[in-house]
Amino acid sequence: MRTTPVTTPTVSITVDGRPLTAPAGATVAAALLADGLRAWRRTRHAGRPRGQFCGIGACFDCLVTIDDAPAQRACLVPVRDGMRVSTDRGEDA
Repeated sequence: MRTTPVTTPTVSITVDGRPLTAPAGATVAAALLADGLRAWRRTRHAGRPRGQFCGIGACFDCLVTIDDAPAQRACLVPVRDGMRVSTDRGEDA
């Protein structure tokens, strides 16, 4: 019996001006994590790194700017082709 490999459709997004390919239907947080980013913003007062924490939109650790709309929860927003994501990563995040 011959089987055909399953391919997952992908979309192209930009993260901080850098192109990234992500599986269609994935969240922005999943795309960032798959690309190796564990933290993409820092807390205001202590400068501590933050990324995905709860994964269900209950906290605010995964905030990013999406298509110029600030404070979007990356764990809730699905990627779409042409999306522009801006993070607030520090040098060692």
